[in-house]
Amino acid sequence: MTSIGASEMVDWNLAVATAQRLTRPGPEVSRDEARRIVAELRTHAQDSEAHVRAFTRMYGDVEGGEPHGTPVLIVDRPGWVKANVAGFREVLKPLLGKMQARRPAGPGGAVLGTVGGKVTGVEVGMLLSFLSSRVLGQYETFAPPTREMPAGPVKPSPGASRAGRLLLVAPNIVHVERELDVDPHDFRLWVCLHEETHRTQFSAVPWLRDHIEGEIQGFLGETDLDASTVIERVREAVQSFSGPGGEDEPSDDGRSLVDLVQTPTQREILGRITAVMSLLEGHADFVMDGVGPDVVPSVAEIREKFTQRRASGAGRLDQALRRLLGLDAKLRQYRDGERFVRAVVEETGMDGFNRVWTSPNTLPTKAEIAKPADWIARVHGRTES
Repeated sequence: MTSIGASEMVDWNLAVATAQRLTRPGPEVSRDEARRIVAELRTHAQDSEAHVRAFTRMYGDVEGGEPHGTPVLIVDRPGWVKANVAGFREVLKPLLGKMQARRPAGPGGAVLGTVGGKVTGVEVGMLLSFLSSRVLGQYETFAPPTREMPAGPVKPSPGASRAGRLLLVAPNIVHVERELDVDPHDFRLWVCLHEETHRTQFSAVPWLRDHIEGEIQGFLGETDLDASTVIERVREAVQSFSGPGGEDEPSDDGRSLVDLVQTPTQREILGRITAVMSLLEGHADFVMDGVGPDVVPSVAEIREKFTQRRASGAGRLDQALRRLLGLDAKLRQYRDGERFVRAVVEETGMDGFNRVWTSPNTLPTKAEIAKPADWIARVHGRTES
């Protein structure tokens, strides 16, 4: 019997099938309305590029005065699932290869791997199903080559590469704009401004993608867990969400899965990853609100309602899943990162802030995200006035 390849330790096809079976349909729209929404999102994504680059002064990779755009896909929820499975496969290849090498030799190990791959495929599918109805947009940093991209409502340009691609999840955007009762045209442009900022960050800062990928691979490379240990860690995480008296609410000391698999080296790496993600998310929020008043008339109303929605959370199960997956930490990244960016821009101006993109050494540390004056002192050699 031939050995199972590393990629088969997760049954990716089963993950996609599971997610698509569990994913709820989006809001009802007519076929003509869907076409109009897709066309409008594509136009907003294109227009956002000029707005974001002018505001941020991040022009990056240009030729003849025109920036090189990466692909924009307007997708539905199943399309988002397919795209993210492709990204997962790229990022997890080294870790899966390491686990493959530890698998017992012989038919028994192969059978165990097949069964484990299907179980893991179902679990990944359930996770993607949960997330697929919540993501409005995403700059997919670790997109595979264009030839591996799944079919979708909008296809990228033929010359696209692994440089990344921008996904806009149309049904989720429509769902939220209706839920918030805001102007749909303004809201769609506002979302595009946020996601376009991420695209600008990676296209204008050529070393950023490789730096983040290196950090993630360093984190995964420190992982040395067998299947039984992983199961035990998951059980610990799930049990941490039983509050006193058996209530179905997360306890205050509940930890996410990421917290439960850290070695000391992983904690250091995760601190750096957290800092850079806080920077990227906070910068995107700062830019979307900074550009907004000039091009989004109802930006103040949208921001107020959207912030309330972020903070309100949802049902108990939803809250437990958010904490288990570490999504609460992501919400803090938006808040803390935006405060950092705002403080630095107010003190040093946009050009002064943009020194953050000089090299990995000028990225803020996790501590500096909380204390922007320390970053200003280190990078600019002066303290806040």
